[in-house]
Amino acid sequence: MARPRPATFDKKKIVAENRRARFDYFIEDVFEAGIALQGTEVKALRGGEGNIAESYAEVKGNQVWLVNSNIPEYSHGNRENHTPKRPRKLLLHEREIQKMHGAVERKGMTLVPLMVYFNSQGRAKVELALAKGKQNHDKRDSIKERDWKRDQQRIMRDKG
Repeated sequence: MARPRPATFDKKKIVAENRRARFDYFIEDVFEAGIALQGTEVKALRGGEGNIAESYAEVKGNQVWLVNSNIPEYSHGNRENHTPKRPRKLLLHEREIQKMHGAVERKGMTLVPLMVYFNSQGRAKVELALAKGKQNHDKRDSIKERDWKRDQQRIMRDKG
């Protein structure tokens, strides 16, 4: 009989998160994509290093690329270490790529990475959002809504 899996493999391990994306964009659709990485990039990500705050994805031909993401060089790597800000290929199904391409071309949307994580099988994945940018007044509305929800929670907590 097989050994039961440890509890750590049941959920995803988040490495990098773009928390600002949900504030700056209206999220329309979310995709999960694999990332084509080199060995030292995987080791650096497993060490918890990585930044996707300024990154975005773009469709070139029939491929999707993650641009401007920063995975620092692996500290124990040798001279064959990876380039920190190189474009990385995202692995998606053809129909997902076509859907993204159509939305980016026709509707003026953008592809924003929300988080980089390791799934339950230990594979590096990117949660990619098809999003539309917010105007300043939309951002103010989001702040007002968030503050009102916080006040509601405070009122309910104080009553009970």
